[in-house]
Amino acid sequence: MTTAEEHWDARYAESTRIWSGKPNAALVAEVAGLTPGRALDLGSGEGGDAIWLAQQGWQVTAVDVSPIALGRGKEHAKEAGVEDRIEWQQHELGKTFPDGTFDLVSAQFLHSTIEMPREQILREAAAAVAVGGVLLIEGHLEFPDKSRHEAHADVHFPTPAEVVADVGLDDGHWEVLTAAGHDSVKVIDGKELHYQDGTVKARRLSV
Repeated sequence: MTTAEEHWDARYAESTRIWSGKPNAALVAEVAGLTPGRALDLGSGEGGDAIWLAQQGWQVTAVDVSPIALGRGKEHAKEAGVEDRIEWQQHELGKTFPDGTFDLVSAQFLHSTIEMPREQILREAAAAVAVGGVLLIEGHLEFPDKSRHEAHADVHFPTPAEVVADVGLDDGHWEVLTAAGHDSVKVIDGKELHYQDGTVKARRLSV
């Protein structure tokens, strides 16, 4: 059986750059105005979000399962001059998780076409948020390119309200700042695709 590391290494090996290198738009929009501190970037890929956070003054722990992705992230961070502000860690989330607490924990599009305990991982992400800190979860509400994912047509993407309930952000210890869907646009193979994503943003009030 293919491991998560093997699966994602194979995906990154398909090209010298999979993602654009730009930070996710939702991250930029939702982090604006936050005081920089310690940030945890879950599923950091090739480092676009981690590098942007470091450029804003955050000290970042960037986590991915793929050594190829982590290696590229390190290279890009060095090129951007922020290598001293990012610590790169390999974890197969659901099995291991970074130590410590953070002022921002970001999970941007933490989806997988192979088995991954997403709800468990997001609960661990919430537990890693320091009092006063922010949890930011961005996820698809549908496949951006449905034609490429016909074999996974039965996949359920949780709504923002479901994420709030599943992660336990309605237990009185959190202030939910955003829990809403929104229109998104993605260009795949030269085609502009319109679809729906969802944002959950919450501030920890107490433990």
